[in-house]
Parts: sequence; structure tokens; C-alpha cells
Amino acid sequence: MQMYFPGFRWTALLAGLAFSLPIHAQRVTAGQLCELADGSQPATAALQRLIDESEGLVEIPPGTFLLDAPLRIDLSAKGYRSIRGADGTTRLIVDHEGCALQVTGDHRGTANPDTVQEHTWEKERMPVISGLEILGRRDTSDGIQLIRTMKCIIRNVLIRRCRYGIHLVERNRNVIITDSHLYDNLDTGIFLDACDLHQINITGNHISYNQRAGIRQYNGDVHNVQISGNDIEYNSGIAESCGEIVLEAPEGIISEYSITGNTLQARPENAGANIWITGGGENGPLAARIITVSGNIIGDRDKGIVLRDASRVTMASNTIYGGQTVNLHFQHCCDITLTGNTIGTRSSMHDGVDTPHMDGILAEGCADCLITGNILSDHRFGSKDKGGALTLVNTERCRVSDCQILSPRFRGVHIIGGMGCVVSDNTISAPPSEAFLAAVEVSGPGHAHLIQNNWICTALPEPVVIDDASGEARNNTLVQYEETSIVLIDTAEIPPQ
Repeated sequence: MQMYFPGFRWTALLAGLAFSLPIHAQRVTAGQLCELADGSQPATAALQRLIDESEGLVEIPPGTFLLDAPLRIDLSAKGYRSIRGADGTTRLIVDHEGCALQVTGDHRGTANPDTVQEHTWEKERMPVISGLEILGRRDTSDGIQLIRTMKCIIRNVLIRRCRYGIHLVERNRNVIITDSHLYDNLDTGIFLDACDLHQINITGNHISYNQRAGIRQYNGDVHNVQISGNDIEYNSGIAESCGEIVLEAPEGIISEYSITGNTLQARPENAGANIWITGGGENGPLAARIITVSGNIIGDRDKGIVLRDASRVTMASNTIYGGQTVNLHFQHCCDITLTGNTIGTRSSMHDGVDTPHMDGILAEGCADCLITGNILSDHRFGSKDKGGALTLVNTERCRVSDCQILSPRFRGVHIIGGMGCVVSDNTISAPPSEAFLAAVEVSGPGHAHLIQNNWICTALPEPVVIDDASGEARNNTLVQYEETSIVLIDTAEIPPQ
């Protein structure tokens, strides 16, 4: 009787005889793997021999395989290797501390071809891992670890209930992670751990329900990161800094990130932020720099975007909503651009007085920032004492222009202290309310501020509050709210031209 298995062909008799021999006496057979595919006994030794004896492509058949130690893919010693499961029907259970798969190369250069050694091209380049589920069984179980790899590709994998789903350490270059699920992990889905890393593409993945972060960088020297087209949601559970994307470099570098076209959301009660970026250390705001956040849907969390000690960050064309405390919070940042965003919560979520979403933009101790061309709707941030839809505290040379600031609860813009901020050419409209205090207010020990050319519609007789010592207000158009109306026209009544 002929029996078939992907990549193998043998008779039933020979399969039985092969399995009766000691494992070190012959190459691993598909029959042996079948015997181990029910997850009842460790398969580590057999799978490791399969990897070591392979001529390159390692195909792990369908089934559940129990690991009691990491499977090590040593590219320098064994040469090219790729691990392929049977299109999602292969499961590795990690019943030990550490990773299921450890891929180790010896790349010590950069992405510049002149720095790549010959043995990297001839033995190590482009390991591919695909078609697997990896399931953690312990709190210290991890999924895939990459060490000194060049052009590694991870695709079509599901990693869950591990500590770290994909863990990059030491040095890696030109990594691609695509079309995969990093789901319900105990800490982080994709972790760049004090890693020297340039060029990584994270595209088209589902990265959700991880307890600290969907994607996290901690320290290291990381540049050229593309995070695009992913669904990154509900990453919370650890009380420390957490979020969908968490980048922290107290002693490292965060640089050249492009975060584009993702959905980033959670729940209002979740601490942290959808995007949390913290520079600092000796590098100050230069530690987190050259970052673009564009075309994303961001919201339904305590905060949407948090920037601390960051510079040269552009946030453009995002839809940002549902910030329980605030939508955007910037601290000690410089050269920040916020443009073309729609920022505010769905009006249906404001039907009740006790809505959890405050919404708003808060910048503290920042300089040389440009906030232009945004729509800010129904922001409730602030109090009678301070704060508004947009609050600038001790900021210098920041400009707010060409924004639509609609129905803020307390103030449209509140400048507290600082120097040389300009609020110009905005539309600020607020319906009559006892809570609403000013379209623009300037207070505190600031100076040289300018409020000009704004169209302001409120029921307040003097909607701009500023004293001569703080700056100047000029050429603002003031319209009493009861004088305005909105007329909806049924296009069916318009005769054709």
C-alpha cells in the first residue's frame, strides 16, 4: 500500500521499520513526524534534526507539535533555511521558556551592499518563515526570534498566547513581516528589543489583544520602519506604557518611521495611547525624530497620540476620535506638524452628559509647531479654569491656522503662558452655553502672542480674551450666534441647468 505525505512517499512497512530505529541512526522521516503530530510528546529533537539535515526548505507537516526547547536555525553553520508549515494546519506548542523558532545569522554590517560579507549572501540571506501557528503555553514562551539576520521574511503565521510574538534583538536588516496574525499575546506582538535595525516593513497584519503593545520599540538604534495597512486594536492590560504602537527610547534612537493607512483603536477605559512615542535621555527630542503618521483611523482610547521629547513629526490626514482624556498630547516637542486631520468623537456618543470622551489637543512646553487645516468637533477638554479644544501651555512660536473649531465646551483655543504663538484665520463656532467662556483666551505670564483674522461665531459679547501685556488681537470677525443659520437644500428641488 502506498502512503503519501507532502514532500515524502513511502510504504507503510518501511515507515514502521524506520520509526523503530534510533532517531540518531537515520534521517527524520515523515512517519516519525506523523507519530509526533498529536502534541502528546515532545517533537523538538525530531524537528531540530529535520532542520539541520535539510537542504534548505524545511516543510513541517500538518499536526500539533510540542516543543520543550527552542528550534534553532543557525544560518552560519547550516546555510540557507526556510521553515514552511502546511498552510496554517501546522501548530507548534511552546512549552518552555524562550522562543519556538530562533533564526540566527552573522550579519554585522548595515543595509549598504559594501558592508555585507560574502558568507551572508552565500549561506544566510532571506530566511522565510510561513504557514505556521505558534501557541505559547507558559508566561515566558515566545514565538519567533531574529538575531543578526539579513532580509528575513515572516508571512502567513499566527502567533498567540506567547510573551513576545516576533522578537528582534541585537542587529537585523531588511525585515518583512506581512499577512500574519499577532494575537492575544501576553506582552507584545512585534518587539524591537534594544535592536540595531534599519529597514523593516510591517504590512497587512492583524495585531490585536496583546497586553502591552501591538508593535513596540524599546531603546536600540532603529531607522526606516514602514507600518502600513495593518489592523492594530485592543492592545492593553499591562499598567505601564501600553498601546497599539509604543516607541520608547530613553537611551536609544527612534527615527524614520512611516505609520500609514492603519486602523488603531481600543476602548475608552484602556490606559496609554493608540500611538505612544517617547524620546528623551541625553538626546532629548532628537531621540524620537523624522516620523510620519498619515491616513490612519485612530481612537477610542484614553489618548490617541502621545508625543514626548520628539521632533520633526508630521501627522496628516488622519481620522482621530474618542479620546477619553484627550486626543493628542504633546510634551517637550519641537517642529511638529498637525495638518488635515479630522479630530472629534461621533456626535451620537455625546448624547449623554456623562460621555467618557473629552477629546482635545494639549501641547505643553513645545516649540515651533504648526497646527493647520484641521477640523476639531465637539471637544470637551478643559474646565472653567483652563483648557479648551486646543490648549497650549508654555509653548513658543507655535501657529494655529485655518482650522474649523466647532462646538467646544469651554474654549476654542486657550494659550497659557508661553511666547510668540499665533492664532490666525480659523473658524471658531460655539452654540450658546453657560459653560462656554471664550473662542480664544490668552492667560498666564506669556507675551508676544497674536490673535488675528479669525471668524468667530458665539453668543458671547467679547469672545476673545487677551490683555495688552500678553499680546494683540486684531481683525477678527465676530458674529452673534443667533444671526446665523444653516439651510439644508434638497438637491431634488434644484432644476437642471
